[in-house]
This record gives sequence, structure tokens and C-alpha cells, in this order.
Amino acid sequence: MTDDPLDRWNAHEASAEAMIPIIGRLYRGKGVTILLHSRSLVNKSVISILRTHRFARQIEGEELSVEQTLPFLEVLGELDLGPCKIDLGRLVTAYRTDGRGRSVAEFTAAVLADVTDGNKAEPQGPRDVVLYGFGRIGRLVTRLLIEKVGSGNGLNLRAVVVRRGGEGDLAKRASLLRRDSVHGQFNGTIKVDAENSAIIANGNVIKFIYSDDPAAIDYTEYGIDGAILIDNTGKWRDRQGLSQHLRPGIAKVVLTAPGKGDVPNIVHGVNHRDLDLSDRIVSCASCTTNAIVPPLKAMDDEFGIVRGHVETVHSFTNDQNLLDNFHKADRRGRSAPFNLVLTETGAQSAVAKAMPDFKAKITGSSIRVPTPDVSVAILNLQLRRETTKREVLEYLRQVSLAGPLSRNLDYTAATDVVSSDFIGSRAASIVDANATIVDDDTAILYLWYDNEFGYSCQVVRTVQYISGSEYPTYPRLGTEDLAGAVPVGAR
Repeated sequence: MTDDPLDRWNAHEASAEAMIPIIGRLYRGKGVTILLHSRSLVNKSVISILRTHRFARQIEGEELSVEQTLPFLEVLGELDLGPCKIDLGRLVTAYRTDGRGRSVAEFTAAVLADVTDGNKAEPQGPRDVVLYGFGRIGRLVTRLLIEKVGSGNGLNLRAVVVRRGGEGDLAKRASLLRRDSVHGQFNGTIKVDAENSAIIANGNVIKFIYSDDPAAIDYTEYGIDGAILIDNTGKWRDRQGLSQHLRPGIAKVVLTAPGKGDVPNIVHGVNHRDLDLSDRIVSCASCTTNAIVPPLKAMDDEFGIVRGHVETVHSFTNDQNLLDNFHKADRRGRSAPFNLVLTETGAQSAVAKAMPDFKAKITGSSIRVPTPDVSVAILNLQLRRETTKREVLEYLRQVSLAGPLSRNLDYTAATDVVSSDFIGSRAASIVDANATIVDDDTAILYLWYDNEFGYSCQVVRTVQYISGSEYPTYPRLGTEDLAGAVPVGAR
């Protein structure tokens, strides 16, 4: 390849452009999701694909070239594959390590034998989803579900239940979905079908059902059957209240808030594999719980944790007031854009539900700050053994790249990042390497998290697992691949 930087860039662009149609055909035609070091390449632009390749510098100290991955992708396009996830980064690394003189085609066919030809899994078909509520989380979950519907074998958003907001309600809700002050414009087209009380987003017909009472709805009247209902309102948090959603057409209920009583609190990547798939009501806990539990799990597994304290610096939410006004909580009634507001967090108590074998005592508190999105959790941990900053960071970096937490925990070594850089992050939390402090048996971790979008991604991952549409990743690196997979056909 030429040494001219512009010529090299143009060559990289050409290779990335050649990847896009192959990735699209595999996804829409066979239900195969192409990843690069746990990051999806589906529906990504040329620039996004090149940036994802550049991320590989964190793994081997050098950029992974599209010229290296394209030949493997071209082979994948010719194989008779069944639904699965295939990580090009893993594939290239495995070939470099143990290619045994085989061609790319021979090696790829061998390592994917479990999901090709007679061994391939049969597509499960779409699973209906209903959203109850259409606020901040509801609209972001909507964007994610629409983004992922292309294969036809995953989650299919059929309806949204809301209270009628007055004249022009549907058009206003479409506008809120189309444009967002924090997360930008919707990636696609949105049309309003007022006659049928529906919004059509990228070809997906989403029926809007107006109701004040969940127990008054028969979803089968709308052709909905066996659906997973996602309650984004937080109005009901215990089993009795959430059971109102178990109406004709609804098979399971997922709450996007901490569950109370015996409702399981699930943090994808940590305890979703322990979920009894016959349980009809589950919770995805809180955004902060999802942010702190994966790194707590990782640190406890490697170093052991005696005790810890979590302090969250959290962006304000709609629960707070724009200006001083009455609020059931004392401090949250004060103006959110004008103040740092000391408040409580229940994240530390939710850790026990997500990790019942975790014995360390965790305390917690929170400060709401005048930013609209992205928060940071500061974990102050006393460890069971002495260690070094280098050891801790190398371990967390590896955890973020491979294994059961690679989709949930991310890592940055950038020295100049600030909160807005993490808007749109799909990880539950991101370790800030340069802010990390380690002193003998004490470790202080700074964890960024998009408390809206990152949490919404965790919700969708959990719903995918429950639905049976979360397939294992190939090539397998060991038992961690089994950790994220649900048996095909499991409901």
C-alpha cells in the first residue's frame, strides 16, 4: 500500500464501503450480526466502521486494518450461516494465533462449523414488544428496537400505551421521537398515521393505545400475542402492581426501574443468566445499578472487595423541578438547572439483589448536577489484597474487550474526555483509566455512564435474552461465550 496518508485513507474507505452491503445481507438475510471487538457494525457508516477498527489499538497496540478484516467478511458472505453473532476482531486474532497454514476460507469455515449448514440454528421469528409509557427511556428504547428490527428474527415493537395528552397528541409524540435535544435526530423517517392512531418509523407500524388503566386492555384485539411489555413509567414496582400488565397478548413484563419485594433485579452481563425464564415479571434495576454492578463484579472476582462506597455525580432528571417548587423529596424540589442537589441513591441496596453472593458492605449517596445527561459513579473500594494501578487497569481493559462483561463495561485511556463525550455510549459504564487511583489495597474507580442511552441499551439486551433472540458470539474463546447466550428456543 502507498505511503501517502490520503491514498491510504481512500483505500481504507473503499474497503469499508465494500463491507457495508455484506454486513447488511448477513443481518437481514440470515440474522447474523457482525461485530468488531463486541461492537456491532450493522447499520454503521464508513467512518464509524473505520473508527471501530481504530479502537483495536487498545487491544494489541496497533490499529486493526479493514484490509485485514474484509477477506474474512467476504468468506462469511459465502457461508450457509444460521442466526448468530460473529466478531471479526476475534476471528482475525484467532487466525493469527492458530491459523495452522490454512487459508482464510478454510479457517473461517472450520471455526464456524457449529453455526453453518446442518448445524445452524433456525430463526425464532419476531417477538412482539409493547411499551407502557413513552418518556425519556421509552423513546430511546423505541429507537434501539427500530434499529435492530432489520433481521426480522428479533424484537418487533408493536404498540405503545400512553395517556392521551390532548389535541395533536400523536403528532407531538412523533415530534419527540424525531428530535431530541440530547441524543439528536432520529436516524430515519417518521410518519404519522392519525387515522389508525399509529406512527410509522422506518417502516415499523407502531400502534398507540390510549389508556389510563393497564387492566382494561386486551392486546389481542391489536393482533399482539406473546409480547414482552416494557413498563417505562415506574408507577408500579412490585409484583402485584406489575401483574396488572399480564393481560391477553402479554407474556412477560420488564420494569425499567428498581423492582421491589420479590421482583428480580437484572443487570445484563452479571446476573441475567441466573434468571428463571419462566418468571413473568422482572426489573432492569436503575441506571446507576447497571453502571456499578459490572465493575464491582469484575473487581470482586479478581481482587476481592472488603467494603466500598459509591458516590454518583448524576445529571438532573424529569423527577426534579426546573424552578423551586413542591416536591415529595426535600432537596429535589429545588431548581435542577441552578443547583448541586444532594440526594440519596438506592443503587447500593440493589447490588445485593443483582449479586446475592457479594458479601462486601456498600454504602452510597448521590449529587444531582446541572447537566442533561451522562453521569459518573466513583467507586471507593477496599480490596482483599494489595495491587497496583497498572495491574487494575490492565485487568479492567481486558475485561472490557473479551468475556461476559465486554458488552457492558467499556474503557477509555483518553486524557481529555468530559461527560458530553459519552452521550450515546452503549456500555453500562466506562472505566476512566486516567482518573483511577490505586494505593495498596485501596482502589478508586471513576465510571462514566450515559444514564439514559446506556441504560436503555441494557434494557434491550435483557429483553433480547428473555425473548430468546440473543445468540452466542463466534469464534468461541472459552466458557465466557456461553455466559451471554440463551438456549435457542427458550422463552
